Amino acid sequence: MKRRNTESLAAILSQYLRQEGLETPLAEHRAIEAWPQVAGEAAAAVTESVALRGQTLWVKLTSPIVRQELLMRRDALAAALNKAAGMHLIYEIRLA
Repeated sequence: MKRRNTESLAAILSQYLRQEGLETPLAEHRAIEAWPQVAGEAAAAVTESVALRGQTLWVKLTSPIVRQELLMRRDALAAALNKAAGMHLIYEIRLA
């Protein structure tokens, strides 16, 4: 018997997540979980909290030195986090 209209499992899962409204929350979770790898060990060690509100990633840090370094790398960090999330999700990073 020949199969017609075959789809990959990844395509089916992606379609299901989109229909159920879970695609964006899953991407947000991936971006937040990727913060330690993307920002680096030094930044992860002084990070108190990471939260995504709208299209802005809010990061609370305890070190002003690391904060300054991350301020200079904001665009690269956003691009790397968007890549980790699998979609363009973060347009701005705010450091506190």
